[in-house]
Amino acid sequence: MATETRETRRQADRSRETRRKLMEATVDCLVERGWVGTTTTVVAERAGVSRGAQLHHFRTRGELVAAAVEHLGVESVLHLKERARQVNGSSSKNRITAVVELIADFYASDLFTAALELWVAARTDPDLKTVVVPLEVRLGRETHRLAVDLLNADETKPGVREAVQITMDLVRGLALANQLTDDTKRRKRIIRHWAQLLEDSL
Repeated sequence: MATETRETRRQADRSRETRRKLMEATVDCLVERGWVGTTTTVVAERAGVSRGAQLHHFRTRGELVAAAVEHLGVESVLHLKERARQVNGSSSKNRITAVVELIADFYASDLFTAALELWVAARTDPDLKTVVVPLEVRLGRETHRLAVDLLNADETKPGVREAVQITMDLVRGLALANQLTDDTKRRKRIIRHWAQLLEDSL
């Protein structure tokens, strides 16, 4: 019985490791090759996983890519929370600027690039859209809730929820502008200016 239990655990560990490799390889491919170049064959090769093993975990490319983007989203949120702890001791205005910069960096990461490839493809792919829309809603809700926590925002006050949402829309727009050229300097300048306005709103 103990031997069977150990074997079951080993199989579960191998299965989790295979999924992790596939999802990480998928995100890398999305960033480097885009949606068109992210085929299940390319992903399986990059992950060092057999085609059969890949199909066992993910039946379609849409399922694989959506799972990969969600996995990266969860990992990125955890990383963002860890970095946010470092700014909690700052003064109010400095803290708000630091938090908005953290959120902007979050959206300027590979997560946004991979998700953007997925969203664009889903616009004209009905099957993919059914997978992507719920994913985008979940990630959007999680990042909004995280921003509220990091900013210590009281959304019961008039205008505060809108101010947080504007912040999220702003950093997404800045991340989009960063896709073709390095927009770091302009992004930092805009974020500092917005943080001053946000301080008054909060």
